[in-house]
Amino acid sequence: MIIVDTKLKQRQKEGKPIKAGFVGAGMMSKAILNLIERNIPGMRVAAISNRTVDKAKDIYEFAGVNDIRRVDSVKSLDRVISSGSYAITDDYSLLCESKELDVLVDITGHVEFGVELLLTAFKHGKDIITFNAEVDSTLGPILSVYADKAGVIYSGSDGDQPGVTMNLYRFVQGLGLTPMLAGNIKGLQDPYRNPTTQEEFAKYWGMGPEKATSFADGTKMNMEQACVANCTGLKVAKRGMLGYEFSGHVDDMTGMYDYEQLKELGGIIDYALGAKPGPAVFIYGSIEDELSRHHLDYYKLGKGPLYSFYTPYHLCIFEVPTSIARVVDFNDHVLKPLGAPVVEVISKAKTGLKTGEMLDGPGFYTLYGECENNDIVLQERLLPIGLTETGVKLKRDIPKDQALTFDDVEFDENRMIFKLYKEQMEYFRTT
Repeated sequence: MIIVDTKLKQRQKEGKPIKAGFVGAGMMSKAILNLIERNIPGMRVAAISNRTVDKAKDIYEFAGVNDIRRVDSVKSLDRVISSGSYAITDDYSLLCESKELDVLVDITGHVEFGVELLLTAFKHGKDIITFNAEVDSTLGPILSVYADKAGVIYSGSDGDQPGVTMNLYRFVQGLGLTPMLAGNIKGLQDPYRNPTTQEEFAKYWGMGPEKATSFADGTKMNMEQACVANCTGLKVAKRGMLGYEFSGHVDDMTGMYDYEQLKELGGIIDYALGAKPGPAVFIYGSIEDELSRHHLDYYKLGKGPLYSFYTPYHLCIFEVPTSIARVVDFNDHVLKPLGAPVVEVISKAKTGLKTGEMLDGPGFYTLYGECENNDIVLQERLLPIGLTETGVKLKRDIPKDQALTFDDVEFDENRMIFKLYKEQMEYFRTT
């Protein structure tokens, strides 16, 4: 965003950089840290928490940072930050309690830990940006309620597809159009991919095989689109979305959609497989008045009723600094659920599953995720895949591609994520 760069240059000139704290020291943290410390004015990553502290030290040194101090208390953490040095710790709660840090960034991708981190940050009045679609798509609406009550910002990030989509969505709204479809362009979707099939790809790009699998089997994209749905009110036209295969340009797909159906549903989320440009996100907007339609035609967007807008890239790590500045300096959410869940991501069997088998969550061998409208999820007691990371056991055999329900599994109802999910259902049933 153009206004952000001006503010960051001003901070740099005044010697008052934004001080961010990272939780997680993996591949993405390394890349974002390197970018900020070497290339972004008015901002620094002042502290990192990671279970293995040496990893945090390693990524600092890779970015050319050498004045690194290990800390074990909030007092020592804040002293290190205020002196201009950099802090590392294995205790994420210290970052949440710090008076020196302006914002936290969660780059872990784990559901249960992600929820614990968010609730701790809220408790201590700390704004937090997440790269955790697993949490956001499953528990984002109730966590947003918690954040609002704490008076803090809980937001996804620019650069990830949901953030890029929401920026484009807001742009289209700003033109006076009504977004009718928010889409994601995919090059591959095979729900039966697993960590074995994705091992070489993951190794080449330096990511965990479960991450590569969740990209390839469509689970991650469904989670990201569910986040968009919950921030816009858009629904799915059918379970798993329409997902048209198309080899041409996304501009030429507008006629494939039933405009009256889109209006009846109030707009939808969807994806296109193989369309150009890729990867990209797109919004199809509409507008009723004839003069505006006349000028959209004059500006080469066609005669409607759907008009195509797209962003032909998502630059992930490169856009995180923008999110940090938006949150700290402009109190602006990149993503914020509107209220009750609109779309959830349910669990479907990747292969035939047997009684007594433990589910292994998103990106592994047993399940893939698909979007479904919340009313159907509640009616059929469908099991969100974000709840299946650990500790969920099958009570009966499940055939390949069948959607799982809560009645199919055993789990500890006292675990935080299940308690929060139950609270989410009850809270929005009565509000």
